[in-house]
Amino acid sequence: MELDQILDCIHPLPSASKDIMKGHLAEVTYPKGHLLIRADHIEPNLYFIKKGIARAFAYQGGEEVTFWFGREGDPVISMKSYIENQKGYESIELLEESVLYELKAVTLQKLFVEDLHLANWGRRFAEQELIKTEERLISRQFRSASERYQQLLRENPDLVQRVQLGHIASFLGITRGSLSRIRAEIR
Repeated sequence: MELDQILDCIHPLPSASKDIMKGHLAEVTYPKGHLLIRADHIEPNLYFIKKGIARAFAYQGGEEVTFWFGREGDPVISMKSYIENQKGYESIELLEESVLYELKAVTLQKLFVEDLHLANWGRRFAEQELIKTEERLISRQFRSASERYQQLLRENPDLVQRVQLGHIASFLGITRGSLSRIRAEIR
């Protein structure tokens, strides 16, 4: 996904403001399995996925628990690092060789002060991330694993082809065996 599309999906920007932001983004490539963000570290950058897929996970009882997937067009960010400049609780792993746009958080904060359009873009970015987090929480609390899986298929059908079933099961909060049963029932 191209940078202009990614930025405009968050909030449309005038050309001059978009050009300012684009001047501070760097395109980077990392291999499959790369830990882009590490738990218990302050992450100085945020990213946007041009090509590839990522997952966020944290440890619970010694097990990795996947709670987010990102793909083309999605931001990759440790909100705790970005907002509070504190160590994040999540690790973010690339599940495919990935091409990303990288931006230093301190630079983005500076741009918010200098350009009202970018500040409004940043507000919309934060609002969208809050809505996504709320939707994940509500889904986990009020939908069955089968309903969550069906929602995943509706909203992100390619994930099942691109992501290991163990990660999907973890994301749904179930075992691989339970996921296999749900998949068999749906077919």
